[in-house]
Amino acid sequence: MADLDPGKYARPERERRFLLAVPPATGPVVTRRITDRYLTGTRMRLRAMELPGAEPVFKLTQKIPAERPGPVQGLITTVYLSAAEYEVFAALPARVLRKVRHSVPPLGVDVFGPPLDGLVLAEAEFDSDEEATAFAVPSLAVAEVTADPRFTGGRLAAATPSELREWLAGFGIAPP
Repeated sequence: MADLDPGKYARPERERRFLLAVPPATGPVVTRRITDRYLTGTRMRLRAMELPGAEPVFKLTQKIPAERPGPVQGLITTVYLSAAEYEVFAALPARVLRKVRHSVPPLGVDVFGPPLDGLVLAEAEFDSDEEATAFAVPSLAVAEVTADPRFTGGRLAAATPSELREWLAGFGIAPP
């Protein structure tokens, strides 16, 4: 078998993540409901995005984490799916994560549903390392959690409410 090149079809993912105590007071430009299914035993995430008044969007994504900390979080490959293709993958065992994403440029603000009530994360994506490094931490951020593995989607999908309460308490946040 030839050597596999995980970056052959992937692109670098540059993002920074921030923990918020509450969502921003300014209204979002766009709001969408997201259901992520982290497929058991894989690095794959199946996503359904619902935008009011539009057809749902379905994606299958593979994320390969970076080997070192920095602006590049790793490599990401995404394939868009039809509804029928989504249903095939949705039958596979997975951990499920539900959130509402509010677009409040330059941030995407995720407000999580049960069992992660009380968790609010913001993220910003970048085209270059320089942009990522130059980005100022938003004033409403309690902490930057870009390098904190507890606040990755795959880990959050496995988190219990008691774990989340403990993590948030460590940042001085008391969930509802």
